[in-house]
Amino acid sequence: MRIHWCGTGLSSVPGLRRLILDGRPVTVWNLPVEPALAVVGDITEDIRAMEPAAFEAALGAGDIVVSMLPAHLHAETARLCLRHRAHFVSSSYATEELRAMDDRAREAGVAIVAEVGLDPGIDHLMAHDLIAAYRGSSAFHRDNVLSFTSHCGGLPAVANAFRYKFSWSPLGVLRALMAPARSIRDFSELRVAHPWDAVTTYAAPLRVPETFEVYPNRDSVPYLAEYGFEPGWRVKDFVRGTLRLNGWAEAWAPVFETLAAHPTPEALQALSDELWAKHPLGEGEPDRVVLCVSLKAEREGRPVWHRTWTLDATGDVRGSAMARLVSGTVALAVEAVMQREIPVGLHGAPHDPRTVGRWLEATRHLAQQMQLVTLV
Repeated sequence: MRIHWCGTGLSSVPGLRRLILDGRPVTVWNLPVEPALAVVGDITEDIRAMEPAAFEAALGAGDIVVSMLPAHLHAETARLCLRHRAHFVSSSYATEELRAMDDRAREAGVAIVAEVGLDPGIDHLMAHDLIAAYRGSSAFHRDNVLSFTSHCGGLPAVANAFRYKFSWSPLGVLRALMAPARSIRDFSELRVAHPWDAVTTYAAPLRVPETFEVYPNRDSVPYLAEYGFEPGWRVKDFVRGTLRLNGWAEAWAPVFETLAAHPTPEALQALSDELWAKHPLGEGEPDRVVLCVSLKAEREGRPVWHRTWTLDATGDVRGSAMARLVSGTVALAVEAVMQREIPVGLHGAPHDPRTVGRWLEATRHLAQQMQLVTLV
């Protein structure tokens, strides 16, 4: 069983290095090879140019392919894995294309694992942990009113006037902002064509309390079932959101105006290039990640159970906070596939309480601050 780690971009390195240093059989693929040599050449010689023919020829049944490639290449890579009966792991969202491969993956006896990065990934672990704890508590009751929020954001550790800095191409952020969002607010489904039209304020219960701006991220509603919410439960609020520094919405108003006009791909690329030139995260400049996942249960208008997982991480000598958290969780998923802890077929972050607990404990070592806050 060989690990084929594809892509050595900014979110890849810490987890990749850990697997190699732990003695795992890893082949590193990148195009060109020079960036890969720069980040792992000191600890491995098994670095290859990711030419399609060479990559396919190297795949064997039972191997594990990690795709840290651009999102539009995940489905093609997963299909290649199915042909060669190799497992597939990605930190990105489980798209409809990946979901459509579930039956074929089961027939081939391989796992397709997605949403095992930071967000999605660590946020799922925290959600599963909260739901399991609530179900096992004396406060659990089907008539309770539930409110669930999950807010995550990559931020500059040192704020700038734009209230954001880019550590890689802004295209992904811009495309996400152009996607409509769906969540549950005050017992009703809330749909917004522009996420920035639904910006709210969030008071994060960090060790030093802090407020942020948040907006809904894509479609939250399918995660009701993913997290184990039952159809009869009374859900007041359910939203997975993106967290930003206060003042972000005002600073980005000109960007929103451009996006609302439905720019052509060329215009969107031009905007991305402009933002990349104006607001990059400087070399060696620390980034920051904040993640807060909360579940509250109320009965007759009174809170009876309320807990929040909080995580606050900054870049340090181990790498950027984003890279540590994304690639660290991917590395955990690779090891879980190797140990056959993840069944065949399509799966996201694990639900099993023991695995969730182990992964959360590993995550704790990647962040400067991580705690479970019990409010009720």
